Amino acid sequence: MSNWIIPYISFNGNCAEAVKFYQSILGGESQILRFGDVPPNPKFPPVPEDMKNLVMHAELRKNGHIIRFSDTLPHAPSTLGNAISFSIECANQEETKTVFAGLAAGGSVDMELEPTFFSPLYGRCIDKFGITWQVATKP
Repeated sequence: MSNWIIPYISFNGNCAEAVKFYQSILGGESQILRFGDVPPNPKFPPVPEDMKNLVMHAELRKNGHIIRFSDTLPHAPSTLGNAISFSIECANQEETKTVFAGLAAGGSVDMELEPTFFSPLYGRCIDKFGITWQVATKP
């Protein structure tokens, strides 16, 4: 048996937009399942109209890597914090610059891309959804 650690990001109603944003920068294939797509089940009440367009579960997959996403329920909103960030290691400096620029667009830069002792090019940004990303060129 093999275990996997898969990051799961929650959003407050803008999950579908976030998945499309990340896919436009990182590539890969995405799947989005909305609460309104779930077939009715007599054991549960029907999905309220204001929740039907919210994302119940989404995935972005590329090269064997997975990021999962969902919207939170209206009565339990997500709170952003700084205890976790995502790290992307790019194959070359050109890819690093492209990914960093895409993620930083509409957000903020904590550390501009620059050479470091551990990477030819490294930077840190917070995207427009409040998620922190560390982007580096593979040594």
